[in-house]
Amino acid sequence: MTALSLRAAIEHWPLANAFTISRGAKTEAVTVVVEVGDGTYIGRGECVPYARYDETPESVMTATKAMKDVFARGIDRQKLRQLMPPGAARNAIDCALWDLEAKQSDRPVHELAGRPAPQPLMTAFTISLDTPEAMAQAAAKASDWPLLKIKLGGKDDGTRIKAVRHAAPKTELIVDANEGWTVDNLAENFAACAQAGVTLIEQPLPEAEDTALAGIPHPVPICADESAHGLTSLAALKGRYDAVNIKLDKAGGLTEALMMVETATSIGLTVMVGCMVASSLAVAPALLVAQKARFVDLDGALWLAKDRPFGLRYEDYHVYPAAAELWG
Repeated sequence: MTALSLRAAIEHWPLANAFTISRGAKTEAVTVVVEVGDGTYIGRGECVPYARYDETPESVMTATKAMKDVFARGIDRQKLRQLMPPGAARNAIDCALWDLEAKQSDRPVHELAGRPAPQPLMTAFTISLDTPEAMAQAAAKASDWPLLKIKLGGKDDGTRIKAVRHAAPKTELIVDANEGWTVDNLAENFAACAQAGVTLIEQPLPEAEDTALAGIPHPVPICADESAHGLTSLAALKGRYDAVNIKLDKAGGLTEALMMVETATSIGLTVMVGCMVASSLAVAPALLVAQKARFVDLDGALWLAKDRPFGLRYEDYHVYPAAAELWG
């Protein structure tokens, strides 16, 4: 295998508006960009370190730098899966390797992966957690979107979802509680979501408590997010969840995420593909994974005040495949 260089850098991307979930708010996206080079071509990948999994930009930088000697001896994507656990660091490196191979071979990543050319996909647009009144106003402004993702996970979520539904009466709604509910308020929140005609509820309980979901009737299908990591996490979701949200930063890259789609489908889980708030470089590889997904939530780059050059095109509620100048 060819010797490869490996570099990483932390980048800061200001947001146009604050992004708030049950665990807090942020006004910028902090990402790590990895570059893998062979002396002629450079492949790029971007990840978002996730504090929920004890990741920081610094820890991702450290994990990436620790792989430099391995890359100098040569490595491929399968070897990378053996040497690094799922997570943000492996995601950026894996996506950079895909991008490098595309440049080396002058073939797009979808061909290298044996997939059809990706098509534009309708994506959800996220309504950030706020007061019921503020969320209703945001939903009214976005009510033309066919699919809205509503961040919940605070007190009085029933009032929030009712207000959002009133403001966007025709839009399909999915809810993301980000582990913010409890066993005690679960039935009440489920009922409120059912009354509002919600299609899907993401991660209502903390991962450590989600065994309770197996014994609780739910009128709305439940989707695993924080409880789903890499490929080996999928089997435990059966009986607790109806769907799974596959994100590259959790899966540890495009390589594993593509495998997760096939496995999830084979065990009867509906597939959702999501992303973190990041630049288009981080979101672009997820478009390949999302081609077979029932729910697509790839609006992460829309939250930026300004995206990177050759960023993804968002038009008519759809996100379009990346230009070669961006990735793949």
